[in-house]
Amino acid sequence: MRTRMLAAATVALAALSLTACGSEEKVRDEGAAKSSQSTSEDAAAGSSSGSDDATPSSDRTKTSGNGGDSGGSEGKGANAGTGTDGTDGSDPDAPENRVPCTAANTSVTAAPVPRPLNYMLITITNTGSKLCDLPGYPILKFEGAQSVPPVIEDSKPQAVTSLKPGGKGYAAAILSAGDGSGGEGYTATSLQIGFQGSDRMADAALQGGDVHIDSKLRVSYWQSDSATALGS
Repeated sequence: MRTRMLAAATVALAALSLTACGSEEKVRDEGAAKSSQSTSEDAAAGSSSGSDDATPSSDRTKTSGNGGDSGGSEGKGANAGTGTDGTDGSDPDAPENRVPCTAANTSVTAAPVPRPLNYMLITITNTGSKLCDLPGYPILKFEGAQSVPPVIEDSKPQAVTSLKPGGKGYAAAILSAGDGSGGEGYTATSLQIGFQGSDRMADAALQGGDVHIDSKLRVSYWQSDSATALGS
């Protein structure tokens, strides 16, 4: 009897041992399967993420190409100031390209006019190659004159008269008083013209050969047209 009980207990222990081993084997297999599945899912996710973030080589090439085009456009813009005729585009009327009108770059003539009475028109021509400025008024030096005549202040223009190459400017001289209030006066046969800011005088071609002047001699500012100079 006792022997049978021992045998039965041994058989039961063996069965329990086999059951435990089987459970352990099953746990190991399930853990390995889950680990393998997790690794596969992580790899797949990493591959998908890398694919989304990366720029295809063709797109990178396009981007680089666009940058090159932009640089080229900027380069063209930098040369926009150059004229199509090959010039540097500088303005001939700009202050740095102007020169004063002097005896060296002008010619002057003077002629009496029928009206207004006792007036003379002075005409100056720019014979130079650059625009020149005529500030102030002409300095008149008639033959035998003891002083230069004063200016007619009411004739002052709003801006300095400027002459392009070949352009003309004008001034007027009141030679004498019509009512005799200027005294006896005298006849002059030559005239020189001076310029503000210059010591050099220009010989003026005196049309008609001579003019009669007295103490009422006056001169206007330089003007851009003859009508304004003569006050008409």
